[in-house]
Amino acid sequence: MAAAQGQRSDDAGEMDGAQGVVADAGPPPFRAAVEALRGARLRPQIEVEQTRSPKRLAPYAYALEAAVVDGEEDLADGRLVLLHDPDGHDAWQGTFRLVTLVRAELEPEMAADPLLPEVCWSWLTGALSARGLACGEPSGTVTRAGSHYFGGLAERPPASQIEIRASWTPRESAAGVPDTAAHLAAWCDLLCQIAGLPPIAAADGSVVSLPQRRGPRST
Repeated sequence: MAAAQGQRSDDAGEMDGAQGVVADAGPPPFRAAVEALRGARLRPQIEVEQTRSPKRLAPYAYALEAAVVDGEEDLADGRLVLLHDPDGHDAWQGTFRLVTLVRAELEPEMAADPLLPEVCWSWLTGALSARGLACGEPSGTVTRAGSHYFGGLAERPPASQIEIRASWTPRESAAGVPDTAAHLAAWCDLLCQIAGLPPIAAADGSVVSLPQRRGPRST
């Protein structure tokens, strides 16, 4: 699984900073939120593993890396970090914050779409709303990059990548715990969307409908 790269001044950018292993400790709301993440049932195409979490963003943090896998190929990958500050955080307007980085390669016709950044942001907000999840203080960036190869690499075709960095405050229950399993499922919906996979039925039998991906995925 590819490591997340890049830097930004917001929470999502700081995920690449100093890191440390998260212990199975912390206040009860944080432990409950982490256990929900660990117990979430996800699509079989998604490989998820715990990874080292940033230390500087909050007193407590838990991080996951995931990839959408087709055979030996990673179609999309990303990182999701759960942050918790029992004292609350003015910028978050809550005690929990979810921070993410998602990226994938794009087919040329999608990369040329001038509305691609707005469409990609709608995939994130649509994935959350499709699962009935409310969130506060959303923020993020969508970055499109292209690579051209020369010299000894000239035989490689040009490649385009998209990167979504975002953070949002999940709504907490009366017990002070957000539904992190549902947020993880929505995040995995985003990964599958950016990888070009179709939506699947939700646990209640309904279809999770996401904003349309523009253009077919090349084969």
